[in-house]
Amino acid sequence: MRSAVVVGAGVGGLAVAGALARSGWQVTLLDRAERVRPEPTAVVLWPNGVRALQALDRGAGLAAIATPLPDGGVRRPDGHWLVQPRPTSVERMPVVVHREDLHDALIAGLGDRVELRTGVTVRHVRVEPGERPGVSDGRHTIEADLVVAADGTDSVIRRQLAPESRVVSSGCAAWRAVIPWYRAPRLPADQPIAGEVLGAGYRFVAASLGERGSSGGSTRGGIYWVATAAGAPRPEPPETQLALLRRWYAGWPAPIADLLDATDPTDLVQQEVRELRPLPRAYGFPVGPGGVVLLGDAAHAMPPHLGQGACLAFEDAATLASLLREARLPDAVQAYDRVRRPRAASVVRQTRRMSAVLQTRGRLALRARDAALGTINSRLLSSTAASAVQWRPPA
Repeated sequence: MRSAVVVGAGVGGLAVAGALARSGWQVTLLDRAERVRPEPTAVVLWPNGVRALQALDRGAGLAAIATPLPDGGVRRPDGHWLVQPRPTSVERMPVVVHREDLHDALIAGLGDRVELRTGVTVRHVRVEPGERPGVSDGRHTIEADLVVAADGTDSVIRRQLAPESRVVSSGCAAWRAVIPWYRAPRLPADQPIAGEVLGAGYRFVAASLGERGSSGGSTRGGIYWVATAAGAPRPEPPETQLALLRRWYAGWPAPIADLLDATDPTDLVQQEVRELRPLPRAYGFPVGPGGVVLLGDAAHAMPPHLGQGACLAFEDAATLASLLREARLPDAVQAYDRVRRPRAASVVRQTRRMSAVLQTRGRLALRARDAALGTINSRLLSSTAASAVQWRPPA
């Protein structure tokens, strides 16, 4: 029986561990946390992410926990439309899912061939010629035919195998929250929740998770919002951070003030936005009879502006699982590298272009950006949507 060690129990690690187990692998899933649990926020999945989950046999229950996310357009802080909302075909429309619901669906797919070990901090990956790969916590070494590094942006395994790729700040911080329906403000019927407001270094996006009064199969419905601001994360407690957000976004179009007023400090999740520069020189490393692969943020951490982080992780998992069914292990590792690096590089380029647009500062630069945003935003999002719709897991 073939064996794998998956390092990191985020969405990418859970997805690939379950996929390998369903293909007959014996999987050891390691995570440094004492308890594996997701953030109480949400995630946007574009059609490529949905299709990847379907290829991983995790798409059947997605409709029960996912909410379609229509195009809400883009406005300035004074309410002026920069990009009007446009109708979106179903096949191009992303969905939004509560992270806890997604986590539960992935946990349910692990099965009895996955051994989950928590409280394990991997400190070293073994890549000796002629030997099976393995990972060590400094005291014990676990070897396997395949090691999957799904240990996130600060991946220890990537630092050892691809030291040229460094984690750098993207120049902004993000705050996320889900306001449960029982606490969410009641908004006028003609006031859509979904949409984006874009200022000078500031951005606010909101979306519905299900419908009020109906969880749509999820017990975690509500209103999900994300605020992004230029600068470093704030060291203050959540109460102070929330007060700052209310000050920064005062006077912005409805329902932003209502959403921030309805947010409890315990809802708030702050995150420094970071990325990899440059991307790793390789995503697959043949080792003896097996190999090591990088997956998810360990391979291509990027700003969240196009909502492709989780989608690419699921693409990685679906691609790897497919290739391992069709090829010998070292060949599959090399094929994974050939397939995934160009794909990730393309999405990262698009994301960095959008990041430059979002972080525009200065009066003249803002005027130029706003004048061109309709064209820029449409072209970028159309390119992203086309890429998301066209992606297919390898046959």
